[in-house]
Amino acid sequence: MSRLRIACIGAGSGVQSRTWGFLQVINQLHDMYDQFAIMDANEDYARASAEQFDIPDVYTDLEELLTRGKPDVVVRLTPTDSTFAVCMAAAEAGCHILNEVTIAPTLPQADAIIAKCREKGVTLEVMENTWTWPRERLKQEIVRQGIIGEVTHCRLAYGSGAYHGFAPIRKLVGAEPQKVLGWDGKVPMPTMFGYDVEPMAETMWDGGLIRFSNQVNCIFEMPPKRPSARNWWEVEGTKGLLGPVVGTVDGAPGYHEALVIDHPETLEQLFEAGSVPRSHQYPIEWVYGERDGQRVLECVRVNTDPPVVWENPYVRYGIYDDDAVSKATYLESMYRAVVENRPLVYGADNARRDMELWIAIRESAWRGNVWVDLPLTEVTSVEEAIHEEFRRRYGCDPLGDLDKQLTVAYDRTPVMWTVAGQL
Repeated sequence: MSRLRIACIGAGSGVQSRTWGFLQVINQLHDMYDQFAIMDANEDYARASAEQFDIPDVYTDLEELLTRGKPDVVVRLTPTDSTFAVCMAAAEAGCHILNEVTIAPTLPQADAIIAKCREKGVTLEVMENTWTWPRERLKQEIVRQGIIGEVTHCRLAYGSGAYHGFAPIRKLVGAEPQKVLGWDGKVPMPTMFGYDVEPMAETMWDGGLIRFSNQVNCIFEMPPKRPSARNWWEVEGTKGLLGPVVGTVDGAPGYHEALVIDHPETLEQLFEAGSVPRSHQYPIEWVYGERDGQRVLECVRVNTDPPVVWENPYVRYGIYDDDAVSKATYLESMYRAVVENRPLVYGADNARRDMELWIAIRESAWRGNVWVDLPLTEVTSVEEAIHEEFRRRYGCDPLGDLDKQLTVAYDRTPVMWTVAGQL
C-alpha cells in the first residue's frame, strides 16, 4: 500500500487544538500517510507539534514547504481568513488539499479555489465533520432503511457555525434546498467572550425556514446562547423520528438521542385516557471493546428487531471518538481519491452548497425577511460586506493580491464573525 506525503499547514497552539487532533490521526493512519513535515509561521508552535508527533521537518514559510518539501497532500488548518490564499497557493503548486471548514468565507472565493484546483488537476476535499460522526452515520442508515418512513419535517439548532448542521440535515432529508426565509438580530451578552478573549457587549443570532425540493421543511435557529440540548437536530418521518428525547443520562434527567417509532394502532387513542404508549424509544447505544489494552468504539446501534448497526471502520487504528472518526473519514477519502481514483465522500460541491445555504438565510434576513431562491445567482450583500471588511482589515483584495495575502498576519477572529456572527 503506497503512502502519500502529507503536511499540515497550521500547527495549533497545544494539546487542545484541532490541529493536534489531526496530527494524531494522521500518524494513526500509518499505512496511508507519511507525515513528513509541518508548517507554521510561529516556529515555536511548529517545533512543539513536530516534537510531540515525531514529524521530521519543520517549515515556517509556506512557499518553501510547497517548493522544497513537495507534499502530495496538505491539510489547511490556518485561520479562516487565510483560506483563499493558502488553498490557491497549494493548488498552484500541484498539491491535493484537505481544507478545514468552511470551503471559503464567500462563494466567489470558493468558486475561485474550485476552478484553480480543476485547472491544476488536484483534488479538493473539505472536512465538514458533523455528518460523518458515528451516530450520524447510524441515523443515515436508519433513514435509508425507511424505518421512520418518508421524511416530512426537521428542526435544527446550532449554536456556532450553523453550516455545520446543514450537512447532516441535507443527508437525512435526501434532497437539496429550494428556497429559504431568514431572520436575524442582536442581543446583549456581557457574559460571553470572543476569539480574542475580550468580553462581548452583544452577540448575533439568526434563524430561518428551509424548504427542500421534496417539500420537506426545516426550521433552523442559531440561538444567541447554546440551546438546552446543545447543538441538535431532529428529523420526523411518517413512522417515527430521530433526535434528542428526554430521559435519564448518567443517572440524572437529561437528553439522549434516540429512534422513536410510532405505533400506528394506538395513534387514534392519543387523547383517550389510559391509552397504551403510542411510540417506542430505541436509544442510540455506543458499544465499546478493547484492542491492545485500549478502549475502542466497536459500533453504534439501535436495538430494533433486527438491530441497525454502524460499525467503526477505524477500530484497528485505535480511532474511536466522534471527531477522530471524522478526521479519519476525510483522510481516507483523500487517500482513496488520489491513489485509487475513487469519489470523495463529501467534496467541494457539497461544501459549497452548505455555505450557500447559510449565506442565503442571512441574505434573506438582510433583505427584510423575504424568500430567497436557491441556487444563488449573484453575489449577495452579505458576501460584499465580508469582502469589504476583509479589505479594511488586511489591506488587500479578497479575490486577488495573492502575494500580499500570503504575507498577512491573519486574526484569529474571522471576518465572518465580525460581519455576521458566523464562525
